[in-house]
Amino acid sequence: MATEANKDVKKVVKKVKVAAKKTAVKGKTAAKKVAAKKPAARKAAPKKKAAKKSTNDFTARAQETGRKAFLASLGFYGKAFDQVQDQFSDLQDQLEARRKKANKTYADLVKRGEKVEKATKSRIDDIEMPEFKLESLTDRKKLEAQLDKAKARFTDLKDTLSFKTAA
Repeated sequence: MATEANKDVKKVVKKVKVAAKKTAVKGKTAAKKVAAKKPAARKAAPKKKAAKKSTNDFTARAQETGRKAFLASLGFYGKAFDQVQDQFSDLQDQLEARRKKANKTYADLVKRGEKVEKATKSRIDDIEMPEFKLESLTDRKKLEAQLDKAKARFTDLKDTLSFKTAA
C-alpha cells in the first residue's frame, strides 16, 4: 500500500515539475518581452529567481499534499483496523458469556436429573413386588392382578414426575 502511495506521490511530483517548467518557459518569454521593451537587465534576473522560487514552493506544496493524502489513507486503514478489533473483542465477550450460560444451564440440568433419579429410585423401592409363585398356569388371574397393580403405580409415578408421552 505504501509503495502505491509513493508511486502516486512521484507521479504528482513529476506533473508538478512539468507544470513548473512550462511556467518557467512562459516566464522567460515574458521576461524577454519586458527586456525588449525596457533595456534594464537587472529586472530580468529577479524574475528568474521569483519563477524558480514559485516553482520550488509549488513543488513543496504538491509533495506535502501527496504526503497528507498518503497519511489520510493510512489513518483510514488504521481506524478500520481499530473498529474490526473492537467488533472482534465484543464477539469474544458475547461468546464467553454464552459459554458461561451454557455451563450453568448444563449444571442445572444435571442437578434436576439427579433429583428425578433419586425420586424415581425411592418410588421404585416403595413398590412392593410380591414373589411370583405360580403353581400352575391357572393362576393367571392372580398374575394379571399383580401386573395391573404395578402398572397403576408406574402411572402414578409418571404423573407425579410430570413426564409427557410423545404419543
